Amino acid sequence: MNSAIFTDSDIAREGDLVQLQGVSHRSHLLVLEAGAILQTHRGIIRHDDIIGTPWGTRLESHQGNPFYLLQPGLSDLIKGLKRGTQIMYPKEISYILFHMGIGPGKRVLECGTGSGGLTTALAYMVGDTGKVYSYERKAEIQSLAQKNLSRFRLEDRVEFKLGNAEDGFEEQNLDAIILDLPNPQDYLHHVRRSLRGGGSLGMILPTYNQLELILKALKDFNFAFVEVSEILQRFYKSDWMRIRPVDRMVAHTGFLIFGRKVDRLSAEDEEITNEESPAKQETHQDSDLDES
Repeated sequence: MNSAIFTDSDIAREGDLVQLQGVSHRSHLLVLEAGAILQTHRGIIRHDDIIGTPWGTRLESHQGNPFYLLQPGLSDLIKGLKRGTQIMYPKEISYILFHMGIGPGKRVLECGTGSGGLTTALAYMVGDTGKVYSYERKAEIQSLAQKNLSRFRLEDRVEFKLGNAEDGFEEQNLDAIILDLPNPQDYLHHVRRSLRGGGSLGMILPTYNQLELILKALKDFNFAFVEVSEILQRFYKSDWMRIRPVDRMVAHTGFLIFGRKVDRLSAEDEEITNEESPAKQETHQDSDLDES
């Protein structure tokens, strides 16, 4: 693949994107370049000492501080972004990708590029055969996102566009649309024009007030199978002699709202949507599969 993220080599080569991970301190993402030097507060590491080294090797800075040579994962890329705005947490991004079926060949639109955290994940997942269309109204913010994607060599998978959601979107027959905006209910008519039948809409909103508005609007604009959830993530200390939760927890960062574009909702559809939770619906589906 034409990306610094992917390599089949057993060793790190010039041009590879690598992660130097400290044992109990921050990691560093860098593209290997002969003759270059990484300067950290824990010492200097020369790129020439990394090039040709097997993945997983323990390296040391000139001060003797250890770093492990790794290939970064998607979560590492997102955490390593240069930020001009708040980005989505990987805990939300991973669920969005899974729930909306974002994968190779998909055509996906996001409105609200920001620093490019979600953009990076979308570009990573759609592969060389898919496309991401990313709208942002502020040129200086989108410029940072473009630099981030270029750093990971994913920019060819993304078409960056300057524009407001109120003006609509040029693309049609999209597989999925994600709105990272404070008032998505104002743009659902544009979403319906650009989303293919049965296509997925995803949003993230921080407050109950916003949630109430969008749920009513989704009903008015014929979006079915609406789901609302939040992702709470709790880490544990990995020392086998003192296993316990860490002191801080990444709790509520936003509500995730999803829906599917359908031609119309019937009264019966609304009754099912209101009365049955996704868990109950999954139980019914499992029962049907068991009987077949």
